[in-house]
Amino acid sequence: MSNGKIIANTPLAVDFWHVRRCPESRLFFLTHMHSDHTVGLTSTWADRPIYCSPVTASLLKMKLQVKEKWIHSLEVGESHLLPLDDIGKEHMTVTLINANHCPGAVMFLFQGYFGTILYTGDFRYSSSLLREVCLATNANIDVLYLDNTNCDPNRIIPSRQEATQQIKQIIRSHPDHNVVLGLYALGKESLLVELAMEFQTWIEVSMDRMETLRLLKLPDVFTTDFDAGRIRVVEQREITFSALCHWNSKKPTLAIYPTSRPTPLFHSKFHVVPYSDHSSYHELVDFVSGLKPFSLVPIVGNSIPESLSTLLPCKRHQVIVPQSVQQYMSRLPENCHKSSAYLPRQHDRPLVPKGVIFDSPGSSTKRPRNSLCQDFSSEEGIETDSVDCDMPKSSKILTSRKTCHQNSLNSCRRNFVRTIPEEMLTTHSLPFSQLSESNFAPMEILKFRNVHLTPRQRTTKEAAGSLAKRISACSMSNDTDSSVSESDSIILCSLNCDSPTLSDLLGVSEAELNQVENDVFNHLVIPEQDLEPLCLLNEDALRMVRLCPVPKRHLL
Repeated sequence: MSNGKIIANTPLAVDFWHVRRCPESRLFFLTHMHSDHTVGLTSTWADRPIYCSPVTASLLKMKLQVKEKWIHSLEVGESHLLPLDDIGKEHMTVTLINANHCPGAVMFLFQGYFGTILYTGDFRYSSSLLREVCLATNANIDVLYLDNTNCDPNRIIPSRQEATQQIKQIIRSHPDHNVVLGLYALGKESLLVELAMEFQTWIEVSMDRMETLRLLKLPDVFTTDFDAGRIRVVEQREITFSALCHWNSKKPTLAIYPTSRPTPLFHSKFHVVPYSDHSSYHELVDFVSGLKPFSLVPIVGNSIPESLSTLLPCKRHQVIVPQSVQQYMSRLPENCHKSSAYLPRQHDRPLVPKGVIFDSPGSSTKRPRNSLCQDFSSEEGIETDSVDCDMPKSSKILTSRKTCHQNSLNSCRRNFVRTIPEEMLTTHSLPFSQLSESNFAPMEILKFRNVHLTPRQRTTKEAAGSLAKRISACSMSNDTDSSVSESDSIILCSLNCDSPTLSDLLGVSEAELNQVENDVFNHLVIPEQDLEPLCLLNEDALRMVRLCPVPKRHLL
């Protein structure tokens, strides 16, 4: 949640860092470094000045790493003259007042064509505040931007001195207990110093908090050594029921929560003390009654109690914005077109796909260079008509960016996606009877083109063995003529002669032929059932050959 405001009818914004929502703001002011007042302020901030106190400026550079050239520190208690246009015609005076809230926290008193505006930010009222010279000499406050955090008549908030005494009394009543204080990252440092002095103990803090304390140049009562002192400081969110149980399992420990916010008690050793750096309701009434502003604007939310509204007079101050200020507010800051934060958003245009672009090898459609450049300009949201700059200079910037974009597209087009043919994906599921030569890798070792792969028949030795058995059987039965046919006799005679073998016909050795056979069987997808009837391989060989199981329906 952001507790910042845009000052109406002016180029001013206080604790408000959403640039797109305040396009007319040119001067930005930071009251203090609490996180709810820096929402949207990051290290990328550029092109618009930030005005704050010297302490806040140091914290801003250390915590958020904002570039120093955009930070302008203004001394507290002094009046500073700032321009409200770019021709030096209109100026305003801004005075920083100590807000009595946390280190570096200030109020801003603006005086100019808009009248007198007091922006309190977060502050704790004291009677000495109305005696400030800048407030005492200004009879009329036209607009009061008021910190209404504790603006509830039913909430009783003691002074900080009274709350400090309550904390001391809790610690005294538990002399054998360690003490854990839950605090924000910034604030209540004066309370810690007072407790250290009262109980003569070190205050144990984290390394991050120690860096802040060293920057603030506080008394040397803080340490990062574990168990060096009785009092330890942690973030508020770290005080939980489980954490308290863990701490007490090692040593008796109290947890104190100094805050004015309503907080439930979840442990017997958890204490909430209404110590607040915000003004109470009764203090706000005294403050508004003493200032008597013409109008009042709450900083937190949009409503204030009716009892405070009755304190305001009926007179209203009408603001007339000078012409030079209007032009200053409508003109873009210098160099803003170089920052992506000021580029207009394009919701109605389709975005160009980003990342790696994949094109099919068969359809390499080339787009003209002009269309690529046009897409790039629409993607970046650049409109030359809306940028107040030199056309030649902007064209060079666009041309260089388009060239880089074109080169990236060309490099991406070298990445092709090659699809696998469908027939290769389905081959493993086809039965052997439907396979053809196109399903197998070419065997370049074959030298004779007229040799084809055919289903293997019985070998010569197998045929000779079978024939020998038949002849021996016939000789025993003395019935050779009836058992041995003429064809068998021809085969038997051919076995006795030196007939050429398959290796002789192919011109390769027997070992090479065996290697070819092994390669063929390693690459063929043959069901086991197709090999068993032929008795080509024994059982051991079948285990070594990778076979693809075929469903029975393909074998029927």
